[in-house]
Amino acid sequence: MRIAFLGTPEFSVACLAELVAAGHEIACVYSQPPAPRGRGQDLKPSPVHAFADSLGLPVRTPVSMKTAEEIEAFQALDLDAAVVVAFGQILVRDVLEAPRLGCFNLHASLLPRWRGAAPIQRAIMAGDAVTGVQVMRMSEGLDEGPVLMGEQVRIDALETAGTLHDKLAAVGSRILPVALAAIERGGVRETPQSEEGVTYARKIKAAEARIDWTRPAAEIDRHIRGLSPFPGAWFEAPSEKGPVRVKALLSRVEDGEGAPGVALDDTLLIACGDGAVRLLKAQREGKGAQDAEVFLRGFPLAAGTALA
Repeated sequence: MRIAFLGTPEFSVACLAELVAAGHEIACVYSQPPAPRGRGQDLKPSPVHAFADSLGLPVRTPVSMKTAEEIEAFQALDLDAAVVVAFGQILVRDVLEAPRLGCFNLHASLLPRWRGAAPIQRAIMAGDAVTGVQVMRMSEGLDEGPVLMGEQVRIDALETAGTLHDKLAAVGSRILPVALAAIERGGVRETPQSEEGVTYARKIKAAEARIDWTRPAAEIDRHIRGLSPFPGAWFEAPSEKGPVRVKALLSRVEDGEGAPGVALDDTLLIACGDGAVRLLKAQREGKGAQDAEVFLRGFPLAAGTALA
């Protein structure tokens, strides 16, 4: 089929690669505009943009898909279908209705649970046992269209947003070409989403990344893993030069009791409002991510240390 692909982050790259490998004609790739990245904050293309460039595919990076110019350009592509995977913009009706067969979205949750921007992180933070990926026909509402195909994925005890992201990307890139083939031959069943169980995965805000040690250990553990590796749940640890910000990147719940935020031993067992968490991986300012043993060699946190 002649299709347009709309996506931005690393999650979307494997999907685009599989659609190319399946023999579809990619009329155009749409992605968010280049943004400041890295220490120098130089403008760099998104992962999808960079990958499309490497394949010689035409790329458009509109600030908005709602302008008359962009709508007309999209309509002029004469598409059979459009595929959206974490693009980051709302599409208006004129765009949704332009392709012959419609626009289809791969979403990283089991809809109607976790509609919206951060379904991977929110599933872990909420303590969900399973999640998944689903292909749906797009409508004007936020992730409200009928579901065509999907697959469940288990969330393991030490799952982070990073590891779950990779699992879901692999599954999604595998089922997306299958779904498109079924759409092309008219052999797919569209199932309306349930009106019950709707939840929204609101965008992760910087203000919610700081760890509140007064919360129960199970909640803090999910918070840490759900925000790992980015933006990273963090706390402040004392040092001779003043407080140092530390990101907690992996943890597990263990037995322990004490004042919230106080280290219960010399190996990063930290008391919470109820129970304790063992930090298994951490990253202090100016350093890379390190397993707990390596982290403690360069930045010891003795029993009794109070974290903020």
